[in-house]
Amino acid sequence: MDSFPTPLAGLRAAILAALIGLGALAPMAAPAQPQPRLPTVQLQAGIHLIRAEVAANDQARMRGLMFRESLGPSEGMLFVFESPARQCFWMRNTPLPLSIAFIADDGRIVNVEDMQPRTEDSHCSAAPVRFALEMEQGWFRRKGLGAGSKLAGPPGLFASPKR
Repeated sequence: MDSFPTPLAGLRAAILAALIGLGALAPMAAPAQPQPRLPTVQLQAGIHLIRAEVAANDQARMRGLMFRESLGPSEGMLFVFESPARQCFWMRNTPLPLSIAFIADDGRIVNVEDMQPRTEDSHCSAAPVRFALEMEQGWFRRKGLGAGSKLAGPPGLFASPKR
């Protein structure tokens, strides 16, 4: 049996096409501006001090350093997750070249990856982690920090593993 479009079906299709054309059904895009500065924490890597904004909720983590045009010396963003997992990052809408250190619960750097601006390449932790720290690209290398280096922070941020 052939089915014939009804006038109502044609009207629905026309309304749907109009809504799509107007962008009404598209997901809302984030405004093309950096998120306001987040609360900061001071971290230490050997003799090096870091002032890191803390992205500790879904909205702040998703926004990250997108649209940020610059970072000050030894400034970065610390991403804090609820539990250790394989974390992956990309650089869509991020104009700054960054390096990211994936950090275990005890403050030990698991791996460091360099990330190019405005790309969708995935950069992932080599093991489950709860923290990731983005800094200006090359910062970790210039400071002699890499896998196995330890970071310190306020009491309770990085905890030694339970034995």
